[in-house]
Amino acid sequence: MKITDIKIGHISIPLKRPFKTALRTVKSVEDVVVKIETDTGNIGYGEAPPTGVITGDTTGAITGAIKTHIKKHLIGMNIENLEEIMIRLDKAVVKNTSAKAAVDIALYDLFGQLYNAPVYKLLGGYRKEIVTDITISVNDPEEMARDSIKAINEGYKTLKIKVGKNADLDIKRMKAIRDAVGFDVDLRIDANQGWKPKEAVYTLRKMEDAGINIELVEQPVQAHDFDGLKLVSNNVDIPVLADESVFSPMDAMKIIQMRAADLLNIKLMKTGGIHNALKICSMAEIYGIECMIGCMLESKISVTAAVHLAAAKKIITKVDLDGPVLCKEDPIDGGAIFNDYKITLNDNPGLGFEKVNNVKYK
Repeated sequence: MKITDIKIGHISIPLKRPFKTALRTVKSVEDVVVKIETDTGNIGYGEAPPTGVITGDTTGAITGAIKTHIKKHLIGMNIENLEEIMIRLDKAVVKNTSAKAAVDIALYDLFGQLYNAPVYKLLGGYRKEIVTDITISVNDPEEMARDSIKAINEGYKTLKIKVGKNADLDIKRMKAIRDAVGFDVDLRIDANQGWKPKEAVYTLRKMEDAGINIELVEQPVQAHDFDGLKLVSNNVDIPVLADESVFSPMDAMKIIQMRAADLLNIKLMKTGGIHNALKICSMAEIYGIECMIGCMLESKISVTAAVHLAAAKKIITKVDLDGPVLCKEDPIDGGAIFNDYKITLNDNPGLGFEKVNNVKYK
């Protein structure tokens, strides 16, 4: 099974409602789709969202990296030589993790097809069903409380609350949500780098004193501020999850060795795909650091890849893969099955896609 062509397309999917964080507001998924063709007729699909405020990758950058730098290094390669392909992919261009992730996902899709097995089984096969949280966008406390009740009524047991825009208001937001949903629901908070270290400690201690009972706090400080992350971890009881701070396996190793965070959040768009994500999983297993699997605003293509990784690895104990359920429609046939909070994999080869609709490739 040799690679004959790599084509690029674009997918546009409106969201059910605007997605708001401390960094941005988004109304639709506007992602790059990768289609890798082979001499056997097999097709592998990948995807990358242009998330400039987090990864630095724009639509033009993703497209350019694949067409100009990556494609020429992979044409003619045999899918069974996955290790050599991944080495070439990594060396083709510096950084550009989203572009690499899209290609990496398509390659693993083909690798599974080559051996007639679902990717999650090739990677470990720990389970085939996982449970995700759902994100509550940052708004006024009353609106966030209403959104939280709605999510609970839909069956979600864990809510991921966006904060980080105003520390004092964040405390009011969390009080309103906890009062609304009670204590049978797990609440995670994600500041998206929105606080300064001492501000984070102040805010989280206030939440602790108020008895809000927070399961974890995600990325309370700036991504580059590992010392600030460690300061927060050392001064609050709420477990700290490193997200934007973790792009590469080297980042993960530094955070683990510094004891800067209690948990690691793996996102394929930051790691450059499944290949590097597996390295982070291995390090986490060695040190006993549990991981979360997360996503950007992505369609079912790349999120399905993340589901396969989460299903394969026991060290991934927390799941934040609600991207597809936030979309108004699903133009992808096949892949993971999203039934609100429950995500199930079938045993179709690769990532299990049948067709990606409404995409024109070049």
